[in-house]
Amino acid sequence: MRTRFAPSPTGPLHLGHAYSALFAHDMALRAGGEFLLRIEDIDQSRARPEWEELIYDDLSWLGLSWETPVVRQSDRLPVYRDTLTKLWNSDTLFACTCNRRDILAATSAPNEGEPVTGPDGIVYPGTCRAHRSDHGRLPIPDDAALRLDMGYAARAVSDPRAGGNVVTFQEAGHGPKGETGFIDTTTRQLTDDIGDVVLARRDMGTSYHLSVVIDDAEQGITHVTRGQDLFEATKIHVVLQRLLVLPTPVYHHHRLIRDDQGKRLAKRDDARAIRTYRDDGASPEDIRRLVGLS
Repeated sequence: MRTRFAPSPTGPLHLGHAYSALFAHDMALRAGGEFLLRIEDIDQSRARPEWEELIYDDLSWLGLSWETPVVRQSDRLPVYRDTLTKLWNSDTLFACTCNRRDILAATSAPNEGEPVTGPDGIVYPGTCRAHRSDHGRLPIPDDAALRLDMGYAARAVSDPRAGGNVVTFQEAGHGPKGETGFIDTTTRQLTDDIGDVVLARRDMGTSYHLSVVIDDAEQGITHVTRGQDLFEATKIHVVLQRLLVLPTPVYHHHRLIRDDQGKRLAKRDDARAIRTYRDDGASPEDIRRLVGLS
């Protein structure tokens, strides 16, 4: 078994991060496996070296250890670019120049009803996909986002023997609605409820969805543990794994740590930052009790 914790250095770790990191670490330890730390810093506009150093400090204080050197996604942009080039040349991607206002306007047109929201926000209405030409021989543009043609991708990875369903992943935990076991998704659900997700933002050169899939495969992650808020995004990741002929790990989505009003904790919630508890004299065992792992 090989698990990982993959935070972004865009703010202090809070109790939710502590729960996720401890959960993954404990799972690997019980199985005699390995726990890895990965720094997901593709958003260089928000990532800060001081937050990265605090990640190492907080996790060490909690009693966690991991393999070194730590993989940092900002060092792997050429790897992501190579994969994007393969997908572009296979006509699986298309260039998109729409901004958020364009998408909202297209999905809020009269008689369209309420916009459908998926794991990436409002499901893309297909504006640029409808106008694209055969771009397989053209280079990837630098002034546009790159979107996955979900209809094309879903058909490519669906199993006709299963009625067109895609067995997306094995859920060892529970999704937000109690989903567990083998999770099936149809081609129509992928296109209607998720849509053409962005695989490379013009200001990053990649995306969370693409990077996490490539890195999990290259690092040999066998079990992905993460919050239930990412359950729907896992369907995107398995489609990419099938397209890229990569292994699909077992997924274990766990509960979220929430505040007194029931809202999911955010990095701006400094009152629940691990460093705040440390400064107030808490021990690592206190943190375990607070998140229900003691």
